[in-house]
Amino acid sequence: MADRIVLSGVRGTGHHGVFDHEKRDGQVFVVDVAVEADLAGAGATDDLVDTVNYGEIGAQVLARIEGEPFDLIEALAEAIAGDVLTHRLVDEVTVTVHKPQAPVGVPFGDVTVSVTRTRDLVPVVIALGANFGDVEGTLFSAGTALIGCPGLAGVEISQAFETEPVGGPEQPTYTNQVAVARSRWSAPRLLRALHRIEAEHGRTREIRWGARTLDLDLIQYGTPGSPEEWLSDRPELTLPHPRAHERAFVLVPWLDADPHARLRVGEDVVAVSELLATVDISGVRVSDADEGGCCS
Repeated sequence: MADRIVLSGVRGTGHHGVFDHEKRDGQVFVVDVAVEADLAGAGATDDLVDTVNYGEIGAQVLARIEGEPFDLIEALAEAIAGDVLTHRLVDEVTVTVHKPQAPVGVPFGDVTVSVTRTRDLVPVVIALGANFGDVEGTLFSAGTALIGCPGLAGVEISQAFETEPVGGPEQPTYTNQVAVARSRWSAPRLLRALHRIEAEHGRTREIRWGARTLDLDLIQYGTPGSPEEWLSDRPELTLPHPRAHERAFVLVPWLDADPHARLRVGEDVVAVSELLATVDISGVRVSDADEGGCCS
């Protein structure tokens, strides 16, 4: 279960309703908002940038209550849910609108409408690599974990490619793949899920660029140039991956998984096929034990 922030009892006077007197005189509306988000980052950093600003959400809710009138509180709830989902860390929101003075015609305590909405699916790119232990089995298992991840949909995984290590100490040849998928989770939440999959497969971070049982890198989140694109230069979450454009072991399997792939490089958005023409791909070859069948 994900973390939650609940903002209850936002109250204001609005003019929502189907009757003329409701539009003319107005009445009190009360709104509750429950947000699903990954708050682990905020708990670790104590930084507002890593959480959902419920003050801003409250202001959005009040503006909707007091703003343009709707005939139905269902429409009001839908509009508020859409506003809340513009906060990039919000994965799901439940909005409950109370209309305690509704013209029901019988004695009653309250009328409420609740709607639950999730963020739109966003395209993501994940690189997989391993060069220690049961590489073939680990990559197959990791691919299966990605396909089964509740935050991902439409996972497609490239063929496996053997590549020479880049940087770090002397170590065995890597096997690399790239998964393209769509995510219903924010980038930080998805990254933490990838770290959990790594840990489940024995990954440790002791030697920089050293041999590893499994490496899962979030390369890109969102279509470059679109509103959902996630750009970040924070050390714990750098997007897009700053060196992906020069790494054949990412570009080759990525193009295999998505022939139309495009990557942001600085201010430009470049086709991966064009980037491949600028890098040395001589050390990349299709693996003899390709597990590219681990796709959905």
